[in-house]
Amino acid sequence: MSQGPPGAGLLNDLPDHSPRVRSAVAELRRRAEAEPGQRWSQPLTDAFLVRFLRARDFHLDLAWRLLKNYQKWRIECPEISADLQPASVLGLLHVGYHGVLRSRDPHGSKVLIYRIGQWDPKLFTAYDVFRVSLITSELIVKEIETQRNGVKAIFDLQGWRFAHAFQISPAVAKKIAAVLTVYMHGNNYLQSLTEHFPVSILPQEYGGEEVSIEELAKEWTDFIMASADYLQNISLVAQE
Repeated sequence: MSQGPPGAGLLNDLPDHSPRVRSAVAELRRRAEAEPGQRWSQPLTDAFLVRFLRARDFHLDLAWRLLKNYQKWRIECPEISADLQPASVLGLLHVGYHGVLRSRDPHGSKVLIYRIGQWDPKLFTAYDVFRVSLITSELIVKEIETQRNGVKAIFDLQGWRFAHAFQISPAVAKKIAAVLTVYMHGNNYLQSLTEHFPVSILPQEYGGEEVSIEELAKEWTDFIMASADYLQNISLVAQE
């Protein structure tokens, strides 16, 4: 059974400076620093460690497992995680491959959109595509509400071709499956999307009332570009 303090889930409602939160962070840091021969991909700051605790409702054993899995994935997938600077995926961002909704869903989750048809597999590999996802994940996980309520993703597969599938080798698929779960919608996706998300937060192209996906993609691209210094700091190549 996972170890956590009494009322562990309730800690998610407390601010980071709460003594109980700080105590849990200190214990997670103690475990990380005691790990033999480990070179962590990021400094073990309070802000970094609390993400894993919030993601697991402050159950320490589960948070510790999540932290170790994150570290393992970052180290074993350098093709995706070594260079997180925006310049490495700028072309994908500029064609509107990826956008983030302005508002969260009713459960407080951040909502991401990926448009496969905007990905030219002649110009960008599958590793480039999933680097976009990791960049966004590293940025939005800094938000407390995202730490508490997670993320949902909409994958628009219009324009999917054999050339895209050819990029997804078994090795790539295995690495992606380690961090990503995908739910598919049928051809009548406008109806199925509105069953999961209110129309008020969806872009116009998906039956919603928000601005266009092109505008949302541009807004998120601008945010990523403005975060270039932070992304460089957490890139593995910057720490070698």
